[in-house]
Amino acid sequence: MKHLFGIADLTRQQITTLLDLGESFIELSRRSLRKTPTLRGKTIINLFFENSTRTRTSFEIAGKRLSADVINISAATSATQKGETLLDTAQTLAAMRPHVLVIRHSVAGCCHFLADYLPHTAIVNAGDGAHEHPTQLLTDLLTLRQQWPSVEGKILTMVGDIAHSRVARSHLIAAATLGYHIRLVAPKTLLPQQVERYGCEIFHDFDAAIPGSDAIYMLRIQSERLTDNCAFPSVREYHEAYGLNRARLARANPGCVVMHPGPINRGVEIATDVADGAQSRILDQVEHGVAIRMAVLTTMCGGQNYDR
Repeated sequence: MKHLFGIADLTRQQITTLLDLGESFIELSRRSLRKTPTLRGKTIINLFFENSTRTRTSFEIAGKRLSADVINISAATSATQKGETLLDTAQTLAAMRPHVLVIRHSVAGCCHFLADYLPHTAIVNAGDGAHEHPTQLLTDLLTLRQQWPSVEGKILTMVGDIAHSRVARSHLIAAATLGYHIRLVAPKTLLPQQVERYGCEIFHDFDAAIPGSDAIYMLRIQSERLTDNCAFPSVREYHEAYGLNRARLARANPGCVVMHPGPINRGVEIATDVADGAQSRILDQVEHGVAIRMAVLTTMCGGQNYDR
């Protein structure tokens, strides 16, 4: 793997290999000494043009636990604030010869675009617009692997702002490759057009989608991406129709787990007692996110030869 743009670019075997490697790093992250010299001498730049806590921090921790040199650059300190183009910024950083450039940007496809101009730098997509979020998808799969030997045949019910969710899109692509089934639950205003082409089930009634669910994945309403305020009548009515509470969770399959990519909005898409309950795997996702990003960075750097 030279780059990681999205799950669509990965084979089933590549996904399995990354999950296997990520699983081995879970144990490392639980040691008293959480360090390995795997990427000593490698340089990783995290270039984030959108606000992020979990993803950026987990990439930083992942790189440092692998003994890499990690530099963080945010939009607020980027030269793009002075009028420089994204391409000029990326080429300037690439000229400093980092091994990996981790990018989050609001424009879908920006990583594919930059790769054509940065031949000596591996690029990892940390989320591009409403396109994909491959490392979050791998994080979710690793979390589900701790529950079952395989996701094949399982039903994952995703609820909320599907239209703006790159995580949902990555899952729709991965489901076709790995053989699990997706149910999408949202008001019509929060569903993308022609989403049925992914072979998923569509529900507007959350209660109708719950029976048979093996995992319920709640998504945040991305108000920063909504172009108007007409997606739903009010937060209270949204929670009543699409919020996950104990009564709803009780109607899912026994052992159904609850997931969320974060940040969570308590009392909007999920009730506090569910978010903090025994079936919640939200904090497990956070822990596994570091392990998966360690696996991705190891693979990116290990697949290149830099004699310098």
